[in-house]
Amino acid sequence: MSGNIHHYFAGNHTAKGFYSLYASNFQGLERIFVLKGRSASIKTQLLLQVAKTCTDHGLDIELIHTSADLDAVDGIIVPKLKTGFYSGPAHVFKPERAKVETIDTDTVLNSEKVTRKQRLLDRYEEKLKKSLLASHQSFETGLRVHDDLEVIYINNMDFAKADQAATELAEQLFEDVKPNGKSASFKHRFLGGSTPKGAVDYIPNLTEGLEKRYFIKGRAGTGKSTFLKRMIKEAEELGLSMEVYHCGFDPESIDMVIIRELSLCIFDSTDPHEYFPDREGDEVIDLYEKTVMPGTDEKFEEQIATLFNSYKSYMKKGTGYLKEAKRYRDRLENIYNKAAHADEIDRLATQLESTIEKDLPPS
Repeated sequence: MSGNIHHYFAGNHTAKGFYSLYASNFQGLERIFVLKGRSASIKTQLLLQVAKTCTDHGLDIELIHTSADLDAVDGIIVPKLKTGFYSGPAHVFKPERAKVETIDTDTVLNSEKVTRKQRLLDRYEEKLKKSLLASHQSFETGLRVHDDLEVIYINNMDFAKADQAATELAEQLFEDVKPNGKSASFKHRFLGGSTPKGAVDYIPNLTEGLEKRYFIKGRAGTGKSTFLKRMIKEAEELGLSMEVYHCGFDPESIDMVIIRELSLCIFDSTDPHEYFPDREGDEVIDLYEKTVMPGTDEKFEEQIATLFNSYKSYMKKGTGYLKEAKRYRDRLENIYNKAAHADEIDRLATQLESTIEKDLPPS
């Protein structure tokens, strides 16, 4: 039987710049292999081969995608073996207590071919950085517009009713759960984010197999993130382990929490990751209906439409810059791929696969 794969991002290009959550996901591992090198596509090729080896042997894995390039992979975690593989810059996080082994993927490159293209590589790298910065600035402006949109609903919201709705759900979720005497553990991630292909999310994959899913509906500013933070606080007091998924647009907001030991999740089910119940155990909680003064949408219809369209325009502009960055990234990778020795890539792939196979339990 093939192993299962959970997909998510651990880094995102957001309204707050590039936001890293890698450290949270690599905590608790005993071994981490850091793939150092200039070519993201070569590292991705190696990681995908490792992923296939793991799943072919029935191991469940976590596949960490690259938000700026959906064809690339940032890392793999193999929980059963307490092993991780990371392809990003080593400075992004410092592993605690894990044995770290660095693998230099630049050894597969013909250095002379790379040197001959260095000026062109430097030019593409600079243009790539400028495009990513421009995307961050567009998203930042979009967030300010979104904040103005939130004010409309905040000014027409009954906070006592919001507190009551949170209390009711907390009682429903945790009434029969006893404190386990442990410290709660957290894995902080992104369920999706802005990419060169637009907004992408992995909610169906991440919530597959859960018995209970709560779909939080509402509008901007109706307290969806605050509602989720309340559930996290309640679960923390009980010592539960959680996967906390941050908003790929505003990483200080929360979009979803999964508590696998209770087989449940609660998530913000609104644009750009809007879903509707489609199986037993799904339940909608509409915070607009429960907490906002009736007729607010209609009363401020024109103002809401203006702000929403402005916000969307900045999101579209930011996505355009991500597409531009992807084009420069592709040009970089084209140079590296032409300078790579295929047999050396195979050698490194075999080396990485062996780190998995030697730790497999006897069949």
